[in-house]
Amino acid sequence: MNFQLKNGMLLGAASAATQIEGGDQNNNWYAWYRQGYIKDGADPSVATDHYNRWREDLALMRDMGVQCCRMGVEWSRIEPRDGVFDEAAIAHYREEIQALSDAGIPVLLTLHHFNNPLWLEERGGFAERDNITCYLRFVRKMVESVGDLVSEYITINEPNVYAFNAYLAGAWPPGRKSFLEMGRVMTNMAAAHIEAYGLIRKTRLQMGFRNTRVGVANHLRAFAPKDAGNPLHRFWAERAEELFQGSLTQAMCMGKVSFPIGKHPSIVPGRYCDFHGVNYYTRSTVSGPADGVAKNCPVNDLGWEIYPQGIVEVCEKVYGMLKRPIYITENGTCDNEDRFRARYIAEHLKALSESSLPVERYYHWCFCDNWEWVEGGSARFGLVHVDYENQKRTVKRSGEFYRRMIQAGGVDEALYGEFCDTPYPTNGEDA
Repeated sequence: MNFQLKNGMLLGAASAATQIEGGDQNNNWYAWYRQGYIKDGADPSVATDHYNRWREDLALMRDMGVQCCRMGVEWSRIEPRDGVFDEAAIAHYREEIQALSDAGIPVLLTLHHFNNPLWLEERGGFAERDNITCYLRFVRKMVESVGDLVSEYITINEPNVYAFNAYLAGAWPPGRKSFLEMGRVMTNMAAAHIEAYGLIRKTRLQMGFRNTRVGVANHLRAFAPKDAGNPLHRFWAERAEELFQGSLTQAMCMGKVSFPIGKHPSIVPGRYCDFHGVNYYTRSTVSGPADGVAKNCPVNDLGWEIYPQGIVEVCEKVYGMLKRPIYITENGTCDNEDRFRARYIAEHLKALSESSLPVERYYHWCFCDNWEWVEGGSARFGLVHVDYENQKRTVKRSGEFYRRMIQAGGVDEALYGEFCDTPYPTNGEDA
Protein backbone atom coordinates (compact mmCIF):
# COMPACT_ATOMS: atom_id res chain seq x y z
CA MET A 1 0.00 0.00 0.00
CA ASN A 2 1.24 3.45 -0.90
CA PHE A 3 -0.70 6.71 -0.73
CA GLN A 4 -0.41 10.36 0.21
CA LEU A 5 -2.98 11.94 2.51
CA LYS A 6 -5.44 14.22 0.78
CA ASN A 7 -3.95 17.69 0.46
CA GLY A 8 -5.03 19.95 3.33
CA MET A 9 -6.70 17.22 5.40
CA LEU A 10 -5.93 17.45 9.12
CA LEU A 11 -5.65 14.29 11.21
CA GLY A 12 -6.95 14.40 14.75
CA ALA A 13 -8.80 12.48 17.43
CA ALA A 14 -12.31 12.58 18.88
CA SER A 15 -13.79 11.97 22.32
CA ALA A 16 -16.97 12.48 24.34
CA ALA A 17 -17.12 13.99 27.81
CA THR A 18 -19.11 11.21 29.50
CA GLN A 19 -16.78 8.56 28.09
CA ILE A 20 -13.50 9.99 29.38
CA GLU A 21 -13.92 12.59 32.11
CA GLY A 22 -15.12 10.75 35.20
CA GLY A 23 -16.16 12.54 38.38
CA ASP A 24 -19.79 13.33 37.42
CA GLN A 25 -22.81 11.47 38.78
CA ASN A 26 -25.48 13.91 37.68
CA ASN A 27 -26.18 12.52 34.21
CA ASN A 28 -28.41 9.91 32.60
CA TRP A 29 -25.57 7.46 32.01
CA TYR A 30 -24.49 7.29 35.64
CA ALA A 31 -28.12 6.57 36.55
CA TRP A 32 -28.18 3.83 33.88
CA TYR A 33 -25.01 2.34 35.36
CA ARG A 34 -26.56 2.36 38.85
CA GLN A 35 -29.50 0.40 37.46
CA GLY A 36 -27.11 -2.35 36.34
CA TYR A 37 -27.25 -1.94 32.58
CA ILE A 38 -23.50 -1.75 31.82
CA LYS A 39 -22.25 -5.10 30.54
CA ASP A 40 -19.01 -5.25 32.52
CA GLY A 41 -20.20 -3.12 35.44
CA ALA A 42 -17.72 -0.31 34.66
CA ASP A 43 -18.50 2.99 36.38
CA PRO A 44 -18.73 6.08 34.11
CA SER A 45 -17.93 8.32 37.06
CA VAL A 46 -14.43 6.82 36.85
CA ALA A 47 -13.96 6.47 33.07
CA THR A 48 -10.37 7.58 32.23
CA ASP A 49 -10.24 10.46 34.74
CA HIS A 50 -9.57 12.88 31.86
CA TYR A 51 -11.14 15.75 33.81
CA ASN A 52 -8.11 15.61 36.09
CA ARG A 53 -5.57 14.17 33.65
CA TRP A 54 -6.26 16.31 30.58
CA ARG A 55 -2.80 17.89 30.68
CA GLU A 56 -1.23 14.43 30.50
CA ASP A 57 -3.48 13.54 27.57
CA LEU A 58 -2.67 16.82 25.83
CA ALA A 59 1.05 16.12 26.18
CA LEU A 60 0.51 12.73 24.50
CA MET A 61 -1.45 14.40 21.70
CA ARG A 62 1.34 16.87 21.09
CA ASP A 63 3.95 14.10 21.10
CA MET A 64 1.92 12.13 18.54
CA GLY A 65 1.51 15.17 16.30
CA VAL A 66 -2.29 15.22 16.49
CA GLN A 67 -3.41 18.16 14.32
CA CYS A 68 -6.98 18.77 15.57
CA CYS A 69 -9.23 17.66 18.39
CA ARG A 70 -12.94 16.98 18.65
CA MET A 71 -13.99 17.22 22.29
CA GLY A 72 -17.28 17.38 24.16
CA VAL A 73 -18.57 19.03 27.30
CA GLU A 74 -20.65 17.47 30.07
CA TRP A 75 -23.94 19.39 30.18
CA SER A 76 -24.69 18.18 33.71
CA ARG A 77 -21.45 19.73 35.00
CA ILE A 78 -22.16 23.05 33.33
CA GLU A 79 -25.85 23.23 34.27
CA PRO A 80 -26.23 20.92 37.29
CA ARG A 81 -29.72 22.24 37.99
CA ASP A 82 -32.32 23.67 35.64
CA GLY A 83 -31.19 27.20 34.79
CA VAL A 84 -28.24 27.17 37.24
CA PHE A 85 -24.80 27.31 35.64
CA ASP A 86 -21.51 26.31 37.27
CA GLU A 87 -18.94 28.95 36.32
CA ALA A 88 -16.09 26.85 37.71
CA ALA A 89 -16.93 24.01 35.30
CA ILE A 90 -17.06 26.47 32.41
CA ALA A 91 -13.68 27.89 33.48
CA HIS A 92 -12.27 24.35 33.46
CA TYR A 93 -13.34 23.82 29.85
CA ARG A 94 -11.99 27.25 28.87
CA GLU A 95 -8.61 26.35 30.34
CA GLU A 96 -8.48 23.03 28.46
CA ILE A 97 -9.59 24.57 25.15
CA GLN A 98 -7.08 27.40 25.53
CA ALA A 99 -4.28 24.92 26.20
CA LEU A 100 -5.22 22.92 23.09
CA SER A 101 -5.25 26.11 21.05
CA ASP A 102 -1.87 27.17 22.44
CA ALA A 103 -0.53 23.75 21.40
CA GLY A 104 -1.70 24.39 17.83
CA ILE A 105 -4.56 21.88 18.09
CA PRO A 106 -7.86 23.56 17.11
CA VAL A 107 -11.04 22.32 18.80
CA LEU A 108 -14.24 21.10 17.22
CA LEU A 109 -16.67 21.35 20.15
CA THR A 110 -19.51 18.85 20.59
CA LEU A 111 -22.41 20.23 22.62
CA HIS A 112 -24.54 17.07 22.99
CA HIS A 113 -23.14 13.54 22.87
CA PHE A 114 -25.81 11.23 24.35
CA ASN A 115 -25.45 12.98 27.73
CA ASN A 116 -28.42 14.56 29.53
CA PRO A 117 -28.43 16.14 32.99
CA LEU A 118 -30.67 14.18 35.37
CA TRP A 119 -33.08 17.09 35.69
CA LEU A 120 -33.58 17.13 31.92
CA GLU A 121 -33.93 13.35 31.74
CA GLU A 122 -36.60 13.50 34.45
CA ARG A 123 -38.48 16.07 32.35
CA GLY A 124 -38.54 13.73 29.36
CA GLY A 125 -35.33 14.70 27.56
CA PHE A 126 -35.65 15.17 23.82
CA ALA A 127 -38.93 13.28 23.74
CA GLU A 128 -40.59 16.51 24.94
CA ARG A 129 -40.67 19.42 22.51
CA ASP A 130 -40.62 22.01 25.31
CA ASN A 131 -37.18 20.82 26.40
CA ILE A 132 -35.62 22.17 23.20
CA THR A 133 -35.59 25.57 24.89
CA CYS A 134 -33.44 24.10 27.69
CA TYR A 135 -30.95 22.81 25.14
CA LEU A 136 -30.82 26.17 23.36
CA ARG A 137 -30.23 27.99 26.64
CA PHE A 138 -27.28 25.66 27.29
CA VAL A 139 -25.94 26.19 23.75
CA ARG A 140 -26.11 29.98 24.11
CA LYS A 141 -24.29 29.83 27.44
CA MET A 142 -21.49 27.68 26.04
CA VAL A 143 -20.94 29.82 22.95
CA GLU A 144 -20.99 33.02 25.00
CA SER A 145 -18.44 31.39 27.34
CA VAL A 146 -15.96 29.87 24.87
CA GLY A 147 -16.95 31.45 21.53
CA ASP A 148 -13.78 33.54 21.46
CA LEU A 149 -11.75 30.30 21.50
CA VAL A 150 -13.89 27.97 19.36
CA SER A 151 -15.09 28.61 15.82
CA GLU A 152 -16.35 25.09 14.95
CA TYR A 153 -19.25 23.28 16.61
CA ILE A 154 -21.14 19.99 16.53
CA THR A 155 -24.65 20.62 17.83
CA ILE A 156 -25.64 16.97 18.32
CA ASN A 157 -23.75 13.70 17.97
CA GLU A 158 -25.43 10.74 16.25
CA PRO A 159 -29.07 11.68 16.87
CA ASN A 160 -30.20 8.56 15.00
CA VAL A 161 -28.17 6.22 17.24
CA TYR A 162 -29.41 8.04 20.34
CA ALA A 163 -33.05 7.88 19.26
CA PHE A 164 -32.86 4.25 18.14
CA ASN A 165 -31.01 2.85 21.16
CA ALA A 166 -32.77 4.92 23.83
CA TYR A 167 -36.32 5.05 22.50
CA LEU A 168 -36.81 2.00 20.24
CA ALA A 169 -34.38 -0.74 21.27
CA GLY A 170 -34.55 0.19 24.96
CA ALA A 171 -30.83 -0.49 25.39
CA TRP A 172 -29.85 3.04 26.47
CA PRO A 173 -31.39 5.42 28.99
CA PRO A 174 -34.30 5.96 29.41
CA GLY A 175 -34.91 2.45 28.05
CA ARG A 176 -38.04 3.09 26.01
CA LYS A 177 -39.39 0.80 23.27
CA SER A 178 -41.68 2.87 21.07
CA PHE A 179 -41.37 3.59 17.36
CA LEU A 180 -43.55 6.67 17.81
CA GLU A 181 -41.30 8.02 20.56
CA MET A 182 -38.21 7.36 18.45
CA GLY A 183 -39.72 9.41 15.63
CA ARG A 184 -40.64 12.19 18.04
CA VAL A 185 -37.09 12.30 19.43
CA MET A 186 -35.63 12.43 15.92
CA THR A 187 -38.00 15.26 15.03
CA ASN A 188 -37.18 17.25 18.15
CA MET A 189 -33.44 16.75 17.68
CA ALA A 190 -33.68 17.91 14.06
CA ALA A 191 -35.52 21.03 15.22
CA ALA A 192 -33.01 21.55 18.05
CA HIS A 193 -30.13 21.40 15.61
CA ILE A 194 -31.73 23.83 13.16
CA GLU A 195 -32.41 26.36 15.92
CA ALA A 196 -28.94 25.86 17.43
CA TYR A 197 -27.33 26.31 14.01
CA GLY A 198 -28.75 29.83 13.73
CA LEU A 199 -28.16 30.62 17.39
CA ILE A 200 -24.47 29.68 17.33
CA ARG A 201 -23.76 31.68 14.20
CA LYS A 202 -25.73 34.69 15.47
CA THR A 203 -24.04 34.62 18.89
CA ARG A 204 -20.56 34.39 17.40
CA LEU A 205 -21.39 37.21 14.99
CA GLN A 206 -22.49 39.39 17.91
CA MET A 207 -19.12 38.62 19.50
CA GLY A 208 -17.41 39.92 16.36
CA PHE A 209 -16.53 36.58 14.71
CA ARG A 210 -17.56 35.66 11.17
CA ASN A 211 -15.60 32.44 10.61
CA THR A 212 -18.12 30.12 12.29
CA ARG A 213 -18.79 26.57 11.15
CA VAL A 214 -21.63 24.46 12.57
CA GLY A 215 -22.67 20.90 11.75
CA VAL A 216 -24.00 17.58 13.03
CA ALA A 217 -21.99 14.40 13.60
CA ASN A 218 -24.14 11.94 11.66
CA HIS A 219 -23.71 8.21 12.16
CA LEU A 220 -23.79 6.92 8.59
CA ARG A 221 -23.55 3.29 7.57
CA ALA A 222 -23.21 1.69 4.19
CA PHE A 223 -26.29 -0.48 3.57
CA ALA A 224 -26.30 -3.40 1.14
CA PRO A 225 -28.84 -6.09 0.25
CA LYS A 226 -27.71 -9.58 1.19
CA ASP A 227 -28.60 -10.70 -2.33
CA ALA A 228 -28.49 -7.82 -4.81
CA GLY A 229 -30.65 -9.82 -7.18
CA ASN A 230 -33.44 -10.22 -4.64
CA PRO A 231 -35.96 -7.33 -4.88
CA LEU A 232 -37.08 -7.86 -1.27
CA HIS A 233 -33.50 -7.57 -0.03
CA ARG A 234 -33.04 -4.39 -2.05
CA PHE A 235 -36.31 -3.01 -0.70
CA TRP A 236 -35.35 -3.64 2.93
CA ALA A 237 -31.84 -2.23 2.44
CA GLU A 238 -33.30 0.99 1.02
CA ARG A 239 -35.91 1.26 3.80
CA ALA A 240 -33.32 0.59 6.53
CA GLU A 241 -31.03 3.30 5.19
CA GLU A 242 -33.87 5.81 4.93
CA LEU A 243 -35.29 5.11 8.40
CA PHE A 244 -31.94 4.93 10.19
CA GLN A 245 -30.14 7.87 8.61
CA GLY A 246 -31.46 9.27 5.35
CA SER A 247 -34.58 11.06 6.55
CA LEU A 248 -32.94 12.53 9.63
CA THR A 249 -29.87 13.72 7.72
CA GLN A 250 -32.02 15.55 5.19
CA ALA A 251 -34.14 17.09 7.96
CA MET A 252 -31.15 18.39 9.88
CA CYS A 253 -29.11 19.62 6.93
CA MET A 254 -31.87 20.84 4.59
CA GLY A 255 -35.08 21.12 6.61
CA LYS A 256 -36.78 18.40 4.58
CA VAL A 257 -39.57 16.47 6.34
CA SER A 258 -40.06 12.80 5.47
CA PHE A 259 -41.07 9.74 7.50
CA PRO A 260 -40.26 9.11 10.33
CA ILE A 261 -39.55 12.84 10.85
CA GLY A 262 -42.69 14.74 11.80
CA LYS A 263 -43.69 18.33 11.28
CA HIS A 264 -42.19 21.03 13.49
CA PRO A 265 -42.30 24.82 13.08
CA SER A 266 -38.49 25.00 12.96
CA ILE A 267 -38.04 22.31 10.32
CA VAL A 268 -38.43 24.31 7.14
CA PRO A 269 -36.43 24.17 3.88
CA GLY A 270 -33.01 25.78 4.17
CA ARG A 271 -29.30 25.05 4.57
CA TYR A 272 -28.35 24.15 8.12
CA CYS A 273 -24.80 22.82 8.01
CA ASP A 274 -21.47 24.37 7.12
CA PHE A 275 -19.82 20.94 6.83
CA HIS A 276 -20.96 17.33 6.77
CA GLY A 277 -19.91 15.56 9.96
CA VAL A 278 -19.64 11.85 9.19
CA ASN A 279 -19.20 9.12 11.80
CA TYR A 280 -18.46 5.94 9.87
CA TYR A 281 -17.64 2.48 11.22
CA THR A 282 -19.29 -0.32 9.28
CA ARG A 283 -21.69 -1.71 6.69
CA SER A 284 -25.05 -3.38 7.33
CA THR A 285 -26.11 -6.30 5.12
CA VAL A 286 -29.89 -6.50 4.96
CA SER A 287 -32.35 -9.22 3.96
CA GLY A 288 -35.36 -8.16 6.03
CA PRO A 289 -36.49 -5.65 8.66
CA ALA A 290 -33.60 -6.57 11.01
CA ASP A 291 -29.99 -5.41 10.79
CA GLY A 292 -27.37 -7.91 9.69
CA VAL A 293 -23.73 -8.66 8.92
CA ALA A 294 -22.53 -10.44 5.79
CA LYS A 295 -21.22 -14.01 5.97
CA ASN A 296 -17.48 -14.69 6.09
CA CYS A 297 -16.45 -11.03 6.06
CA PRO A 298 -13.76 -9.20 8.04
CA VAL A 299 -15.08 -8.01 11.41
CA ASN A 300 -13.86 -6.18 14.49
CA ASP A 301 -14.12 -7.37 18.09
CA LEU A 302 -17.76 -6.27 18.32
CA GLY A 303 -18.67 -8.22 15.19
CA TRP A 304 -19.03 -5.14 12.96
CA GLU A 305 -18.03 -5.63 9.34
CA ILE A 306 -14.83 -3.89 8.27
CA TYR A 307 -15.63 -2.26 4.92
CA PRO A 308 -13.28 0.64 4.10
CA GLN A 309 -14.92 1.62 0.80
CA GLY A 310 -18.11 2.38 2.72
CA ILE A 311 -16.61 5.57 4.10
CA VAL A 312 -16.46 6.93 0.55
CA GLU A 313 -19.93 5.63 -0.30
CA VAL A 314 -21.65 7.43 2.59
CA CYS A 315 -19.69 10.64 2.03
CA GLU A 316 -20.62 10.66 -1.64
CA LYS A 317 -24.30 10.43 -0.72
CA VAL A 318 -24.31 13.36 1.70
CA TYR A 319 -22.11 15.46 -0.56
CA GLY A 320 -24.47 14.73 -3.44
CA MET A 321 -27.35 15.88 -1.25
CA LEU A 322 -25.67 19.17 -0.29
CA LYS A 323 -22.26 20.42 -1.40
CA ARG A 324 -20.37 21.08 1.81
CA PRO A 325 -16.86 20.25 3.09
CA ILE A 326 -16.63 16.87 4.81
CA TYR A 327 -15.29 16.21 8.29
CA ILE A 328 -14.88 12.57 9.28
CA THR A 329 -15.95 13.27 12.84
CA GLU A 330 -15.45 9.63 13.91
CA ASN A 331 -13.80 6.59 12.38
CA GLY A 332 -12.15 3.75 14.24
CA THR A 333 -12.59 0.17 15.34
CA CYS A 334 -12.88 -2.03 18.41
CA ASP A 335 -9.61 -3.99 18.48
CA ASN A 336 -8.93 -4.97 22.05
CA GLU A 337 -5.47 -6.42 21.36
CA ASP A 338 -4.50 -3.67 18.86
CA ARG A 339 -3.88 -6.26 16.15
CA PHE A 340 -5.49 -4.64 13.08
CA ARG A 341 -6.33 -1.04 14.03
CA ALA A 342 -3.43 0.45 12.06
CA ARG A 343 -4.54 -1.43 8.95
CA TYR A 344 -8.12 -0.26 9.46
CA ILE A 345 -7.00 3.37 9.69
CA ALA A 346 -4.72 3.11 6.67
CA GLU A 347 -7.34 1.53 4.44
CA HIS A 348 -10.04 4.05 5.33
CA LEU A 349 -7.69 6.99 4.83
CA LYS A 350 -6.46 5.56 1.54
CA ALA A 351 -10.06 5.32 0.29
CA LEU A 352 -10.73 8.93 1.32
CA SER A 353 -7.45 10.29 -0.04
CA GLU A 354 -7.97 8.69 -3.44
CA SER A 355 -11.52 9.98 -3.75
CA SER A 356 -12.50 13.35 -5.21
CA LEU A 357 -14.38 14.30 -2.05
CA PRO A 358 -13.50 17.56 -0.19
CA VAL A 359 -12.48 15.87 3.07
CA GLU A 360 -10.88 18.46 5.37
CA ARG A 361 -10.71 16.67 8.73
CA TYR A 362 -10.27 13.11 9.97
CA TYR A 363 -10.92 12.57 13.70
CA HIS A 364 -9.96 9.07 14.79
CA TRP A 365 -12.24 7.50 17.40
CA CYS A 366 -10.69 7.61 19.83
CA PHE A 367 -7.48 8.92 21.37
CA CYS A 368 -7.43 6.97 24.65
CA ASP A 369 -9.46 3.85 25.37
CA ASN A 370 -12.64 5.04 27.00
CA TRP A 371 -15.90 4.05 28.72
CA GLU A 372 -17.83 2.72 25.73
CA TRP A 373 -21.49 3.25 26.83
CA VAL A 374 -23.24 -0.07 27.58
CA GLU A 375 -20.03 -1.96 26.72
CA GLY A 376 -18.30 -0.22 29.63
CA GLY A 377 -14.55 -0.71 29.58
CA SER A 378 -14.68 -3.94 27.58
CA ALA A 379 -14.50 -2.41 24.08
CA ARG A 380 -11.23 -0.65 23.30
CA PHE A 381 -11.09 1.86 20.43
CA GLY A 382 -8.09 3.96 21.49
CA LEU A 383 -4.71 4.78 20.01
CA VAL A 384 -3.53 4.94 23.62
CA HIS A 385 -4.05 2.04 26.02
CA VAL A 386 -5.53 2.86 29.44
CA ASP A 387 -4.98 0.55 32.41
CA TYR A 388 -8.25 1.10 34.26
CA GLU A 389 -6.73 -0.08 37.54
CA ASN A 390 -4.25 2.80 37.75
CA GLN A 391 -5.16 5.04 34.72
CA LYS A 392 -1.70 4.58 33.21
CA ARG A 393 -1.53 5.65 29.55
CA THR A 394 0.61 3.74 27.05
CA VAL A 395 0.76 4.58 23.34
CA LYS A 396 -0.21 1.51 21.30
CA ARG A 397 1.45 0.32 18.09
CA SER A 398 -1.49 1.86 16.21
CA GLY A 399 -0.78 5.13 18.01
CA GLU A 400 2.84 5.01 16.87
CA PHE A 401 1.61 4.26 13.36
CA TYR A 402 -0.69 7.29 13.50
CA ARG A 403 2.21 9.48 14.62
CA ARG A 404 4.48 8.21 11.84
CA MET A 405 1.74 8.59 9.21
CA ILE A 406 1.09 12.20 10.24
CA GLN A 407 4.82 12.92 10.08
CA ALA A 408 5.14 11.34 6.63
CA GLY A 409 1.91 12.77 5.23
CA GLY A 410 0.88 9.34 4.04
CA VAL A 411 1.75 5.65 4.02
CA ASP A 412 4.42 3.87 2.00
CA GLU A 413 5.14 0.16 1.65
CA ALA A 414 7.66 0.16 4.48
CA LEU A 415 5.31 1.83 6.97
CA TYR A 416 2.43 -0.40 5.93
CA GLY A 417 4.58 -3.51 6.22
CA GLU A 418 5.80 -2.53 9.70
CA PHE A 419 2.38 -1.79 11.21
CA CYS A 420 -0.49 -2.88 8.97
CA ASP A 421 0.32 -6.21 7.35
CA THR A 422 -2.03 -8.09 9.69
CA PRO A 423 -5.09 -10.17 8.76
CA TYR A 424 -8.51 -9.13 9.96
CA PRO A 425 -10.65 -11.55 11.98
CA THR A 426 -13.53 -13.01 9.97
CA ASN A 427 -16.95 -14.22 10.96
CA GLY A 428 -19.04 -17.16 9.89
CA GLU A 429 -22.40 -15.63 10.71
CA ASP A 430 -24.99 -14.88 8.09
CA ALA A 431 -27.02 -11.67 7.80
